[in-house]
Amino acid sequence: MGAAAPDAAAPGAADPPDGPAPAARPLPAPLLYINVFVVATCGLVYELLAGTLGSYLLGDSVTQFSLVIGLYLSAMGVGAWLSRRVDKHLARRFIEVELAVALVGGVSAPILFVGFAEIAHFQLLLLGFVTVIGILVGLELPLLMRLLQGQVEFKDLVSRVLTFDYAGALVAALLFPMLLVPELGLVRTSLVVGLGNAAIGLWGTWLLAPHLGKRVTGLRVRALIVIAILVGGLIQADHMSTWAEDRMYADTVVYAKTTAYQRIVVTRGPSGFNLFLNGNLQFASGDEYRYHEALVHPAMVAGDHPPKRVLVLGGGDGLALRELLKHPSVEAVTLVDLDPGMTTLSTAFPPLAQLNRQSFSDPRVTVVNDDAMVWLESAPANWDVAIVDFPDPNNFALGKLYTKRFYRLLKSKLAPGGAVSVQATSPLFARRSFWCVMETMRAAGFVVHPYQLAVPSFGVWGFGLARAEAFEPPAHAPAVALRFLDDDALGAMFKFSADEKPVPVEINQLDNQMLVRYYESEWRKWQ
Repeated sequence: MGAAAPDAAAPGAADPPDGPAPAARPLPAPLLYINVFVVATCGLVYELLAGTLGSYLLGDSVTQFSLVIGLYLSAMGVGAWLSRRVDKHLARRFIEVELAVALVGGVSAPILFVGFAEIAHFQLLLLGFVTVIGILVGLELPLLMRLLQGQVEFKDLVSRVLTFDYAGALVAALLFPMLLVPELGLVRTSLVVGLGNAAIGLWGTWLLAPHLGKRVTGLRVRALIVIAILVGGLIQADHMSTWAEDRMYADTVVYAKTTAYQRIVVTRGPSGFNLFLNGNLQFASGDEYRYHEALVHPAMVAGDHPPKRVLVLGGGDGLALRELLKHPSVEAVTLVDLDPGMTTLSTAFPPLAQLNRQSFSDPRVTVVNDDAMVWLESAPANWDVAIVDFPDPNNFALGKLYTKRFYRLLKSKLAPGGAVSVQATSPLFARRSFWCVMETMRAAGFVVHPYQLAVPSFGVWGFGLARAEAFEPPAHAPAVALRFLDDDALGAMFKFSADEKPVPVEINQLDNQMLVRYYESEWRKWQ
């Protein structure tokens, strides 16, 4: 009786080598499952990188992440569909795809950072990278599954591959915000993850060697070239980031750090230094005193008695603290800011410590790094003054801190006769946004007196002064050291010109986030 015909599903038959055919050898399935895990981890990191970069550079995080996730998943579907056209040399094609993912994914963040400063239609570049990476990642798993076909039962193959795939996605979701971005930054994370893909490709040339034939040497050389490119990128990562950010900002970048929550950049120019969060100006050292005196002191003299216990929400630069600590009645200040990168910036960048007069070193100050809304839920009550100094509501994570629910919660924590001041964007440039904040505070039960002033770096800027009961705006500035605020300036701040007066707006609720929509549409005109 003749020998049985070889099984058509065996790897050796499905993947003819590039040379004399060796006897079909089973593939090391457990090691290939590790490949699945690493591939899934790297693939999700690229997706998160693209969404984060879009949010940092373009704003509107919900839109950017929605576009990135939707396009990435669709592109993966296209890649999976295209895999059916790969009929031969499956092992070699898998390694080639892996190296392509390593190269394209690894250089994506550096090119996007540079491209933002140079390319007018940046979002097309961003979504182009998402599409190409998604297609390549979509090719990987089908090729791996076909390599393993015939060695395990189909149901076991599917369940094991998907288990490792989903486990890798979970690891990526944990590593990205907790380790990769805070420790490496976006550019290095991209390059390091690319190296992970390249290492899998290089390892695969040994793992799949019996099914690669004489072309294996060429694949190894290509893998080493990709690794060399990515290592070179890592060596030049600081230079690339600095060059790109120097192109993005008018002045020289003197400090930059990516935290788990945002990109912090400080620039220095002839008039001093400027702080940017995710590309948005937070203050300029030359005129910030006007903003912070207006933010802090009206609330400090609006209550029924000199304030002793003060709460600051946001304000991680310490400049509002500096103004608060001028008041001799203050016994304790608690500052709640989500990002430790901001509350330690004075240590990392000494000129800021000089500007805020070492306010974080004052024994009266306690710093809490937490989400302000979460912290308020269980926070102590009876604050005499609350200063709310959050960044502008340009995404839904910030928009929740301007909602009716947030202001009701804040109101419940005030002492009787306590006062609140809130920064509320510009009543001139973002008129609906400003009045949305005012009306939302009123809907939460506050009596609100809006006020505004001119800050050269920002233009006309607005605030809200509020208490739980009816009160008159203060008429006299406090008797502390001030550069801008006096009785005349204080009275003038509560007067609005015709083009700044109230307009009809909706209340900002957690389930509608109208303020973010107002803000995006209004500020887009000025960008």
